[in-house]
Amino acid sequence: MKLTTLSRALFSLVVLMSCISIPKVVAAPEGRDGIILDAMHKELDRSFDKLKKAGEAPVYYLGYRVYDIDSLYISAEYGALTRNVEPDHDRVLNVDLRVGSEKVDNTHRTRDSDVFSSIRGSGSSKQFVPLEDNELALRQAIWLETDDAFKQAQQQFARVQANKEVNVTEEDSSDDFSKETAQKFSSENKKFEVDQEKWKALVKRLSAIYKDYPDLYDSSVVFTAKLTRRYLINNEGTEIADSRTDFRLYTMAQARADDGMDLWLYDDVSAVKLDELPSEEKLTALIKGVAENLVKLRTAPKATPYVGPAILRNRAAGVFFHEVFGHRMEGHRQKDEKEGRTFTKQMNQKVMPEFISVLDDPTTDVMGGIHLNGFYEYDDEGVPAQKVTLVDKGTLKSYLMSRSPVEGFPKSNGHGRCDPRNNPVSRMGNLMIKSEKSVPYDQLHQMLLDELKKQNKAYGLIFDDIAGGYTMTSARAAQVYSLQPLIVTKVFADGRPDELVRGVKIVGTPLTALEKIICAADDDGTFNGICGAESGSVPVSASSPSLLVGAIEVELKEKRSDKPPILPPPLHDKNEVKK
Repeated sequence: MKLTTLSRALFSLVVLMSCISIPKVVAAPEGRDGIILDAMHKELDRSFDKLKKAGEAPVYYLGYRVYDIDSLYISAEYGALTRNVEPDHDRVLNVDLRVGSEKVDNTHRTRDSDVFSSIRGSGSSKQFVPLEDNELALRQAIWLETDDAFKQAQQQFARVQANKEVNVTEEDSSDDFSKETAQKFSSENKKFEVDQEKWKALVKRLSAIYKDYPDLYDSSVVFTAKLTRRYLINNEGTEIADSRTDFRLYTMAQARADDGMDLWLYDDVSAVKLDELPSEEKLTALIKGVAENLVKLRTAPKATPYVGPAILRNRAAGVFFHEVFGHRMEGHRQKDEKEGRTFTKQMNQKVMPEFISVLDDPTTDVMGGIHLNGFYEYDDEGVPAQKVTLVDKGTLKSYLMSRSPVEGFPKSNGHGRCDPRNNPVSRMGNLMIKSEKSVPYDQLHQMLLDELKKQNKAYGLIFDDIAGGYTMTSARAAQVYSLQPLIVTKVFADGRPDELVRGVKIVGTPLTALEKIICAADDDGTFNGICGAESGSVPVSASSPSLLVGAIEVELKEKRSDKPPILPPPLHDKNEVKK
């Protein structure tokens, strides 16, 4: 999983007033919104009325989600376009249908299923639906998908009942679904307006910068733009129509060291408005920074396996917490007996130093002048986004909850999330690490040197950035994580100059890593990215100060045996035969 694969997922429950207030009254939608919502409502009313009395297991919950998506993708290499997809338009329907009751329904995990097969066979269905605003065509598609979802749900519910007859009682007997207050919300229907020619020209100019770096054998610059209009209704009375815009420019470059080790660096910027993206001057500096760091990495010495003190710079610390801790706080993992459930039995116990608190707050849209990628107002189950304190002064307090209850947490806290082609599970939004013990970064650096002498270590490591990684949460696998750092510096206890190194992965187990945090700096930074897990890829952020950790373990990354390219790039071949 990615931040969980470039991904790049805790606890007193904080209930926002929006969750308990009277649903907002909105004007009847017009135009496209009106046609789409009318089609959805008519089919929902018709289907629920009939199916709540049909089959061996009648329907008790029915919800529809329609995602109307406009997107643009432009990429270039060495000053030439490699892909220019004209603005694309998709419309995706997702049917969430549940039979049985809130106590036990067709989504209940059986012992012979994994989470992916459970989601696929749970009575949910998704497909592309007509792009034109034609009510009859939309209703036809919704009708067929609802019928398919109902049949799947009948089969799955029969398996659930049979499974309960032949297996021992589950440790967590929580309900399968929570009742939540109906919500009414509608936001501005935005327009998808992007000057394609302007961005094609800029992407080409930025990609041409790599021409000046002959030691890099591959590179690219990509610009993406997306507008998603989401429509969500259910038989409980919820109706949501909202929009999200995402603009992103990213670059990746590759090189190969003389010993065959492949190296790559990545950087990106994102915004919800085009005019919030950096100027061309700043984007040029970003590209050059990637290129120059990669050139240095190519000739840097190879690292060796190591366990000892290290500093995780702010963005790197955010990714570290996302992978090591955040995914283990997702609610659905706490009652799944196929999960490792690292922290399930540690509620109200100390899990990290007392000066550290962790929260997830998708209601915050900007921090330190940076737009947070994990901001949203309502999750994909129609529940208002809520700030959740996961760890309070080192003590575990809560989980990230969707509408799938776990023991001690019967309600959602607005973290049921998914992409358009999947069903919601509990996911991170804006993960934030707070420290009551902080010093200026220079002092934290000196504390690293002091810790090296204390532990009699010749050197320590500083991780400037982490691209992402993965974490193992299944009970069938070791409870470990593996992270891919981008820039790693070796710091010597005897005062020798710092040294850039290459070829390491951060590895370890979560409980050990979190207990070893010594201090934080006063330099909060934010990583914005995309996290992939069971419910697809969702936008997230992770904010943290730099952290001094008493022990970080690294191992060598895999290495190819291929040599670097035999010939230089055409542009830099001084011996090229001229014709």
